[in-house]
Amino acid sequence: MNIAKNMEAIFIAAVALASVTTLATASSPAPRIEAAPVVKAVSDGGMPVVTIVGKRLTAAEKAQLAD
Repeated sequence: MNIAKNMEAIFIAAVALASVTTLATASSPAPRIEAAPVVKAVSDGGMPVVTIVGKRLTAAEKAQLAD
């Protein structure tokens, strides 16, 4: 019941705190965001291709590896 009697004071204190906070942060300068440097990829004219040479496992070899 005591809180209900003091709701006006609690509201005014909350509004005052929000106002002070707003004014305190409004005067600070905005942080400067610098653009990242643009990096261009050098192309040698073709797409790199990876070739993997190896034999495929047979069903018996796969079963042996699973154990």
